[in-house]
Amino acid sequence: MLRSASARVLDEDDELAVRELLATDPVAACMVAGRVEVHGTGAALGAPLWGLYSGRQLDAVCLAGANLIPFARPGTELAAAVAFAERARRTGRRCSTVVGPAAAVGPLWELLAPSWGPAREVRARQPLMAIEGPPAVPAEPRVRPVRRDQLDVLLPAAVAMFTEEVGASPLRVDGGAGYRARVAELVRSGLALAWIEDGQVLFKADIGAVSREACQLQGVWVAPQWRGRGIGQRGTAAVVEYARTAIAPVVSLYVNDYNGAARAAYTRVGFTQVGTFASILF
Repeated sequence: MLRSASARVLDEDDELAVRELLATDPVAACMVAGRVEVHGTGAALGAPLWGLYSGRQLDAVCLAGANLIPFARPGTELAAAVAFAERARRTGRRCSTVVGPAAAVGPLWELLAPSWGPAREVRARQPLMAIEGPPAVPAEPRVRPVRRDQLDVLLPAAVAMFTEEVGASPLRVDGGAGYRARVAELVRSGLALAWIEDGQVLFKADIGAVSREACQLQGVWVAPQWRGRGIGQRGTAAVVEYARTAIAPVVSLYVNDYNGAARAAYTRVGFTQVGTFASILF
């Protein structure tokens, strides 16, 4: 059996070490870094943050919330996986997804699969793409932050996007109340953008994770009847322009490796691959 130092729950005293670790790759660490910047590393974070030290250096962290998100220094991923898997087995699965850099997610899932599996889907290689600077295609001017009074117009498109991307409807849990609250919070925060015409959503995207250094686009979707017309590229360009001027200087996203059309479209917008993510869906 593999042996490793034990992971522990981090607290306020670890915040500097956590920030220094996450700063080693702001794009890959965006989902965790944004939470830490807002809430710190104590109880206000809302979920346990596990950490693995070697001596005085923090090598890896794992946010154990609705998503299990590991992040590790290069070369420490296996030791981190052993330590985090031990804690995860002990607490039991409470997440809907394991997601993060593939080098950290892969070995962690290999250790968790016997007790947590089978997964509904394993997406082992998802290119992590980023853009810094203006997009390479014209932005669609009709893509704007969604107003609060447009929530009920946006919601069916958000549900369609989620179902298409994840393979299961978000309405299956609590009748969709939690998902509606999540979408409403994105709207309230100015992080949901859409092109809405005559009460219908043609294009939508969310800025789902935000840190000072980077933000991450999620939920990019074009209405089926409008696909193949370049709307996705122009819409994404509009979101990039909004995000890099109003949110963070680097805009990122991750995409399924088998989705060649989406990868090509993001490349035309100006995104380049800067890493690889992986997602385990339950």
